Amino acid sequence: MDPAFSMAATACQGRHREGRAHLGRAERGRRASARRYPSAMAQSELFGDAHVQRYIETGGEEGYSWRNGTKILVLFTTGRKSGEERANALIFEPDGDDYLIVASKGGAPQPPAWFLNLEAEPTVEVQVKDDRFKANARIATDEEKPRMWKKMAGAWPDYDAYQQKTDRQIPIVVLERI
Repeated sequence: MDPAFSMAATACQGRHREGRAHLGRAERGRRASARRYPSAMAQSELFGDAHVQRYIETGGEEGYSWRNGTKILVLFTTGRKSGEERANALIFEPDGDDYLIVASKGGAPQPPAWFLNLEAEPTVEVQVKDDRFKANARIATDEEKPRMWKKMAGAWPDYDAYQQKTDRQIPIVVLERI
């Protein structure tokens, strides 16, 4: 059991013994949520699987708006080895009717696993807020990429630093609704 929660429970039991009211339903719910999502994460602190889970559970009410005003979508791919559905919360920018994402992996020499998955199977699902739809994923052409890179780096300036960090050409992926 989490030590902080254990201390809170002990304190609660002490108050109950002293005749004070036991924790109400709302407080118990808040504490249960804090155990599932450590530190009752602010939206800007959501990351990885916890981010995906909260986004899906709330239809994007939690997790769509992220750090520094960025917008997040959830990309669902099929694992190229496992065949299982994989979900990733990713920064995006709309581009006409399409959505742009960047396969940066923080400038690592290898691309992210989700990118390898969509190379193997470009038909994916995307969730933007509570709208989940099928899409075709493709890599931006050499002609498109400069404009799209500028747009994505405007949303998340670290992309420029990530590109400087690696010899790999970081691709921009265009998600086209089917």
